[in-house]
Amino acid sequence: MEETKEKRSFRVTGMTCATCARTVERALKKVKGVDFAAVNLATETAFVVLDKGVPQEVLEEAVKNVGYGVSYEREEDLEARRYAEARKNLILAWCITLPLMVFMFIHMAGRHVPGFMWMEIVGGAAVIFIAGRRSINGAWIALTHGHANMDVLILFGSVASWLTAILASSGVNVASFGTIGAMIVALHLTGRFIESHLRDKASKEIKSLLRLQAKEARILRENGDEITIPLEAVKEGDVLLVKPGERIPADGAVESGRTSVDESMISGESLPVSKAEGDAVVGGSLNLTGLIKVRVTKVGEDAFLSQMISLIQEAQGAKIPIQALADRVTNVFVPVVIALALVSGVSWYINAEKWASFLDWAGGFLPWIADVRDPLSLSVFAFVTTVVIACPCALGLATPMALVAGTGAASRAGLIIRNAEAIQTSKDISAIIMDKTGTITEGKPAVVECNLDAESLEAVVAIERKSNHPLAKAISALLDEDLGEPEELEETSGEGIKGRWKGKEYFIGRPSDPKPYFDFLNEGMSVVEVRRDGVILGYISVADSVREDSAGAIARLKEMGITPVMATGDDERTAMAVARRVGIDEVFAGVRPQDKLDIVRRYQAQGRKVMMVGDGANDAAALKGADVGVAIGSGMDLAIDSADVIIAKGGVSKVVDAIVISMRTFSVVKQNLFWAFAYNVIAIPLAMAALLHPAIAEGAMAASSISVVLNSTRVGKS
Repeated sequence: MEETKEKRSFRVTGMTCATCARTVERALKKVKGVDFAAVNLATETAFVVLDKGVPQEVLEEAVKNVGYGVSYEREEDLEARRYAEARKNLILAWCITLPLMVFMFIHMAGRHVPGFMWMEIVGGAAVIFIAGRRSINGAWIALTHGHANMDVLILFGSVASWLTAILASSGVNVASFGTIGAMIVALHLTGRFIESHLRDKASKEIKSLLRLQAKEARILRENGDEITIPLEAVKEGDVLLVKPGERIPADGAVESGRTSVDESMISGESLPVSKAEGDAVVGGSLNLTGLIKVRVTKVGEDAFLSQMISLIQEAQGAKIPIQALADRVTNVFVPVVIALALVSGVSWYINAEKWASFLDWAGGFLPWIADVRDPLSLSVFAFVTTVVIACPCALGLATPMALVAGTGAASRAGLIIRNAEAIQTSKDISAIIMDKTGTITEGKPAVVECNLDAESLEAVVAIERKSNHPLAKAISALLDEDLGEPEELEETSGEGIKGRWKGKEYFIGRPSDPKPYFDFLNEGMSVVEVRRDGVILGYISVADSVREDSAGAIARLKEMGITPVMATGDDERTAMAVARRVGIDEVFAGVRPQDKLDIVRRYQAQGRKVMMVGDGANDAAALKGADVGVAIGSGMDLAIDSADVIIAKGGVSKVVDAIVISMRTFSVVKQNLFWAFAYNVIAIPLAMAALLHPAIAEGAMAASSISVVLNSTRVGKS
């Protein structure tokens, strides 16, 4: 059946806080045909699941209708332009604000500065409306579209302060805070500049992956000519010539030559991987030693690197359950803050004389307390400080920044997070159910012994070539010649495969009686029995070596209090032999696909969070049913599509990495949210009580956002 849904992503411009992201998200969700929309403030990216027929222009219009823009500019170009603009505005703001601050302190010391008030009016206007025009524009967009964001707070705080200079110059009895208005914007721009730099640094994993993509490819034509073409022009079936030291342009298979390839960008492993004729290679990996010819198998969006980038970006843009709390708070935060600021301002205007003694007392140990006591000045002071101190930027960045850092750390470790919720769930895993072949073992079995005659072997190889089972691939390699096509094929997962060959029915699979094969099974080998028309012809014993990291990883899982469990379709003796080797105590052998799902549910019924790790089609149901499904990247597409996390290369040790990264990420999320909440809980009452200076408030607000971003970068550090 034709797929009617598709995923799209695009960059949204003009967002400054979590409220902006939520506004765009709601607008996209209202578009007819859109099933899901998520907007990530940290990456400034919208992710949409929608009907294939929905024009992109409709999405763009929805974004523009709420005051924001859509950009398809290359990320590096966009970031460079933004950086240049931010730097220019920052320099302008401080070139004006610093002299104003010097004159303000001279004025506060009791020395008259000629024309100072006019300096405040003109200089403040330049800083607020020219250097800070992006924030002013963001506030205007928000207000005219019926919502409030962080920029609204900056607008109210800075403009209210600046207006006092105009009022004072007009003879109104009010202290001038014009310089404070300029300081608010200058400190805000400084915080945004530093925050932008740190956010860019935290998401560098995506950019590093993009840089891995080759720009050109060397194509071999049928006549032997070599031509160099852009990567975009490479097609499936093309033969590429890749020299030592060059990146492999596209996914494919080695057609001729031998080499070593650095695949650390997908596996996290630094050791080179040997490649020979027939071996698969991944676009973006580095050819180290030999000249090879590669036949292209996947290009564009189907290529591994493109899919990896897409999945990481999707995970970074998704939301985890804990973010719902932050979203609910920030949704009402700005209107509540404005209301509190108004209450504070009105209260001080009415009660200025009554509360003056309180300020005199506080001024004894807080030097920034306003020395003015007239009602209007105190009212403006409290209003401005409350508005500025409460900007919810840190709260909006708390979860997405940690998520960006977590998915980036996972990608460096060779893990692709397909479902962001898995990051929160993985930390609570208490039982891990693992398939044996391809998960605990290498998944590259080799035939050890075969007692079949030539005719039977031909039939077995011909039939097994139609199966994707790892054992089938090992058996298929016993003969090289083309044997023709078998008939009436029927494969039963967990049992084996049967088919007709030259008029006779063959079955290749699980032994009817394992007793004759105990010697093999006790050594950890798998035994495939061959029957023709119901009569046993012989057997094939196959050995699959245990992955080097399996035993150590399972020991670590036990230390973490996690129960490792093996669930395999193999014979019990084989399964137990492998389990003993790696240290697994709980083993389920001879299980079918449905049995694996039942095992998952059995442990879930005990109140445990269960992770399932597998690589085959027979694992797909269990991967879906588990709290977190982890697929080995070398496995079958069905297993990968059913998983929440993909191990690009490696085995059980990567599962440990996934859990550790989950723990770190969630710990950082909780820390970020705690400090963001705590900051506002402490600061807002102080601001309402006129115990904070607006400049200090703005500096503290900027520092809180920067601290959240800096704390998030700890996720990727061991």
